[in-house]
Amino acid sequence: MEPLNYALSIFKSKGLVMAFLFIGLVMWLSYLFSKHLTKGRIHGSAIAITAGLVLALIGGWVTGGSKGLADVTIFSGVGVMGGGMLRDYAIVSTAFGAKLSEMKKAGLAGFLSLIIGVVFCFFVGAVVAYMFGYRNVEEITTIAAGAVTFIVGPITGAALGVSSDIVALSIAAGVVKSILVMVATPLVAKRFGLDNPQAAMVYGGLMGTTSGTAAGLAATDPRLVPYGAVVATFYTGSGCLLCPSVLYFATRAILG
Repeated sequence: MEPLNYALSIFKSKGLVMAFLFIGLVMWLSYLFSKHLTKGRIHGSAIAITAGLVLALIGGWVTGGSKGLADVTIFSGVGVMGGGMLRDYAIVSTAFGAKLSEMKKAGLAGFLSLIIGVVFCFFVGAVVAYMFGYRNVEEITTIAAGAVTFIVGPITGAALGVSSDIVALSIAAGVVKSILVMVATPLVAKRFGLDNPQAAMVYGGLMGTTSGTAAGLAATDPRLVPYGAVVATFYTGSGCLLCPSVLYFATRAILG
């Protein structure tokens, strides 16, 4: 038992290292599951995110806490890994290396797909939030921004000063969208004509979620991933600019 106790003490004291190890293990198992049981039709990222949500539910249920799996002592580093620090790093890394010259290759269709994608997803998110009884403009805007992507939601919430509960809802909305895009992309690829770089760029602009688009295109045709991802990166940036400003004021003008 001594080696086990020693290992547990290390895991507890080195929580962030343990989090990377644990997340890496979940990702590895998820990709094995994707490869051998779904033949790549459901991407490993979608399985990993679903597994993470289930584990968070189990962690919160077992401990009675409010932080999901992070409430379990040896997994406390997961709360740090999923906190604001690495979230901001993810925002920066998403945009790193994206070039406007690449965006130009998609032409007018790529540009329009960005605007249509952001506004449409925001509109759907705002309608759903209103239907569930939310009337505060800042809260509706934050949830709607989450429907754009789970990165745009927290940024908008921080800008508008909403509570952490609303920010969490916006992240949840974005995660659900990301999983849906991951799973649905290979299923609709043939019907949508996703067999060339230009189509992948337009698709990335309409769907937006970088992780969902990249994973979905990887399961469809790995050669299309860079094209869809680069426009999806601009989508995230556009959402970060539009949601807390133009779309917020538009929502305020409509709801009063």
